[in-house]
Amino acid sequence: MRYLVATDGSEEADAAVRYASRQALAFDATLELVHVLTPETRLVDGEIVLAGGARALELGEETLERARRLATDVADERDEDLALETRLLTGIPADAIVERSRRADADAIYVGHRGLSEEKEQAVGSVAKSVLDKATVPVTVIR
Repeated sequence: MRYLVATDGSEEADAAVRYASRQALAFDATLELVHVLTPETRLVDGEIVLAGGARALELGEETLERARRLATDVADERDEDLALETRLLTGIPADAIVERSRRADADAIYVGHRGLSEEKEQAVGSVAKSVLDKATVPVTVIR
């Protein structure tokens, strides 16, 4: 089995990582942690330029490393080994998450109910809702 959990470093995403880690341990599944780099572009002297560059990549890697530590902590608390992989993705977050789940043949997707960029008033964030709408496997939204 393979479970995919999306993280953006928010508290909700951290909760999703911890929950998915427990599920992966319980069902002897591989856990794949993913973070989506969303390319922001701007027009500079008539040229389209990708904003963020190396810093965006560095922040994405830091987010995945933090998630890896959270997942490893859950496994260490149970004195178990967790099959764990990480992957940086690019694109529109929900589309990238769902596409990766298809390519990886994931059995389930876990997401936080809202991420760093979501409005506080929303019950379910736009990324979580879009993943729910587009996924072909079960999606667990963690609050």
